[in-house]
Amino acid sequence: MTTPTVTTATAPAEPAPAPAAAPRKVRRRGENSPLAALASHGILTVASLIALFPVAWLVYLSLGPDKDDYLHPGRIWGKMTLDNYVFVLQETNFFHWLQSSLIVSLGTTVIGVMVAATTGYAVSRMRFPGYRKLMWVLLVTQMFPIAVLIVPMYQILSELQLVDSYLGLILVYCSTAVPYCAWLLKGYFDTIPFEIDEAGRVDGLSPFGTFFRLILPLARPGLAVAGFYSFITAFGEVAFASTFMLSDTKYTFAVGLQSFVSEHDAQRHLMAATAVLIAIPVSAFFYLVQKNLVTGLTAGGTKG
Repeated sequence: MTTPTVTTATAPAEPAPAPAAAPRKVRRRGENSPLAALASHGILTVASLIALFPVAWLVYLSLGPDKDDYLHPGRIWGKMTLDNYVFVLQETNFFHWLQSSLIVSLGTTVIGVMVAATTGYAVSRMRFPGYRKLMWVLLVTQMFPIAVLIVPMYQILSELQLVDSYLGLILVYCSTAVPYCAWLLKGYFDTIPFEIDEAGRVDGLSPFGTFFRLILPLARPGLAVAGFYSFITAFGEVAFASTFMLSDTKYTFAVGLQSFVSEHDAQRHLMAATAVLIAIPVSAFFYLVQKNLVTGLTAGGTKG
């Protein structure tokens, strides 16, 4: 008798689970891809090189010993010298130019910012008759070209006996710097809450006390921008300075540079060396105000 064989059916083997896909990296908001970051850094590098090239080229030309080296700049590399700087510092009125430029520029900055700050604050906080027209009148003064203003300003300064004086040139520069700075500071004062003025009045402060003790410390970024603009305007202006300053010892840097150019000759190597030396005080002033410069440039435009 044969025993039957029992066959057991085996279940088919389950397929192996597929490997889980790697989770996709979620890019955070504001985070750029590596390619975009590389492109932005490349563009910024190129822009920086373009901005620095004129400065580097000016320094390079200032090291050439001959006045015609700018025509053959490749020859300067083998004969660089600091003689141009020595000549400018010792044989010219460089330090008189420096003194005149600093007196005029700092005087314009102090007086111009003070007048512009009080004007901007008054228009921002007080509603006196014609306060809107005042700002438009200041804006209209910027529409006249310098060539139109030189003759009447010269007559005014002559009658006041301020021709060839630092005060006369400072007042002329203030007439061009104050309107822009007043508009700038007015927009900045608009961003400061009115509650601060009310708190000052509650504490018994006068309007001037509130302005000087509470508002001005909060407006330092805007004041820095206005001061920088006033300083640069006075430091680099040529037309007014060459017309109203008659003594060579009272020339500013911008006018002093013209002494290197005559009818038949131009000492461009000395001009380049002087220009490099001129950039030093401007760079120092910019370094002092750079912390508040960007903040002041952007804050004034948030509220008009």
